[in-house]
This record gives sequence, C-alpha cells and structure tokens, in this order.
Amino acid sequence: MSILGNNTAYVAARAKSRRASLMDRTRIRQLIQQTPDQLTVAVADSGYRTEIDLYAGHFSGGDLVEAALTHNLQSELSNILGLCNGKVRRLVEIYTGRFRYHNAKVVLRAVVNEVPVEKVANSILPEENEVNAPWLRMIEEANTLREAVEQMRRLPFGKALLALDDEAGLQAYEDTIDRHYFKQSLSSLTGGSPDVRILRNHLAGEIDHRNIINILEGQAFGLSPEEILEALIPGGRLVTKGNFSQAVNSRDSLLDVLRQSNNFDSDGFQEAISASDEGRTLDPVITWLREREHAQMQRMSYLHPISALPVIHYVSAKVQEVEDLRLIVRGRMAGLSTEVLEAHVL
Repeated sequence: MSILGNNTAYVAARAKSRRASLMDRTRIRQLIQQTPDQLTVAVADSGYRTEIDLYAGHFSGGDLVEAALTHNLQSELSNILGLCNGKVRRLVEIYTGRFRYHNAKVVLRAVVNEVPVEKVANSILPEENEVNAPWLRMIEEANTLREAVEQMRRLPFGKALLALDDEAGLQAYEDTIDRHYFKQSLSSLTGGSPDVRILRNHLAGEIDHRNIINILEGQAFGLSPEEILEALIPGGRLVTKGNFSQAVNSRDSLLDVLRQSNNFDSDGFQEAISASDEGRTLDPVITWLREREHAQMQRMSYLHPISALPVIHYVSAKVQEVEDLRLIVRGRMAGLSTEVLEAHVL
C-alpha cells in the first residue's frame, strides 16, 4: 500500500474512477420523483447496499437511509485517505479536515438544543462507526455549551473555543470553529506549486461565499455593521480584510466591492439577489454561490490531473452526492414538493 500511496498517478486515477461511479445529475433528479419507500431501494442499488443492510435491523425509513449514507461517507473518506501518501495526503487532509470541525458543530448544536444522543447516533453520527464514539460521548456527558467545549480542549481548535467568553452563544462558537479551520488550512498551504495555489484559491473562494452570506443575513436581520463584522472570516479574495468595513455598510456597498473583481459574475449575482428579494429567502443566492463553488471544483479536477486535486474533487463530489440524497429522502418524508427539492439539488 505504501508503494501505491507514493504513486500520485495511481491515486489520482483511482479517485477519477470512483468519481465516474457516482450518480449523475439525471439519476439524482429521477430519485426526487420516487416515494420514500422506493427511495430506500434506489439508494441501496446506487452503491449503498452494504450500509443499508448493516442498519436495516435498527432503523427504517429516513433514519435508515441517513445512517447508511453517513456511514458510507465516513468509510469512503478514510479509505481514500489511506491510498494517499506524502504531499498528496497532506493536501487531501487539509480538505477533509473540515469534517472534524463539522462534527464539533454537531456536538455543540445537539447540546444547546438538548437533542438526545440516541437521535444523533441514529443519523448524523451513527454509533456503528467507531470513529463517532468520542463525539457521541461528548453529547452524552455535556449539559451545557461550556461543558461540551471543555471536552474539546485537546482538539486543534480547543484553545480558540475556550478563549471565548463563558456566556458566548452557539453562533460565536461556530464562527470561531470556521475561522480556525480556514486559518489553519491556508497557513498549511505553503509553496507555489500549481496544486497548492489552486487549492488555496478554492478555499479563499469558500471564505468569500461564507462572508457574502453572513453579510446578507446580517443585513436581513437588521444587525449593525459592527455586529456583522464580527462574523466575517479573513482570507477571502473578493471580500478582503481591507474592504470588510465597506462591504458591511449596505447591500449596495457589498455589490460595489464584488464588482471590483474581474472573476466575479456581478450580473448573475444580481439576478440571484433579485430572486431572493422576490421569494423573501436567501436560498437563490446560496444556490448560486454553491454552483459557483461547484464550477471551481470541476476545474480543479482537470487542470492538474496528476496531483492531489482530482482526489479532492472526488471527495467534494462524494460529499455532494450524500448531501443531495439526504436532502431528497428527508424532503420526501416531510412532504416537500418536487419543485422545492429540485431547486435545492445542484
């Protein structure tokens, strides 16, 4: 395995092969038309049979599919990382490191909202997968947000969380987690090789998108520019630390900042803003930014075919498939219309 792990071409080829085996958009959209019972069978037949069988004795319906999807994703991330070595592994780990941060958020939200550990173990962090045991234990043993944070003190972001005021709310902790992930990731991406540069640009794009949404949400909720500033993450290319103050003043100010970039489709973004205004929801803007991110990731996959980038592209596509399937299953069970689900699936 170590010989294979050192072979970048081999790992990239394996990632491309796995990427090709994922469901295409046509297949995903076909699933939206199916009943909840049909969906369980369809998901099993689409590469998740082993996990569906594993959990069939414990769960049914949406819980069964969600546990199976999560288990499959966690196993696949571990598996693909095991194929990597050296620089490729280091770059892939920077991208997959976000899932540890995601799990920390799951713990904090569960504790704040008093979600029973059994419910989390049935879906988001299935207990059959042993990697979830420490996270579930945190939920079980913590009664308050601060107690949960105390249990995270040995994690990379533990010190940053403990530095927050004892009375800080969930949003402040989540913002700190995001800030820590991006700061650590960008600082780890040293050197000028093309794959490092492209991944750094992609992460900067993700930061920009989060900041744009934070600004628009803050303005919609009537927050002051000072309050919105506190939620912004440094490291973006469109909304830089130097123009934070201008961007948070008003929506027009944000648009002025974005128009300064030749790499941003201001007209397309304006259309998404108009659709958001009309529907009184930020969903069109969030979907537009996700599609922009998706297009950036697609380019990553072929710009440098013998590098970590095709592997990262595969991980991103796999996560997208699982998120889409989870949304479809939960949406159908909740009685959401085909039109609503189609609008939220890339």
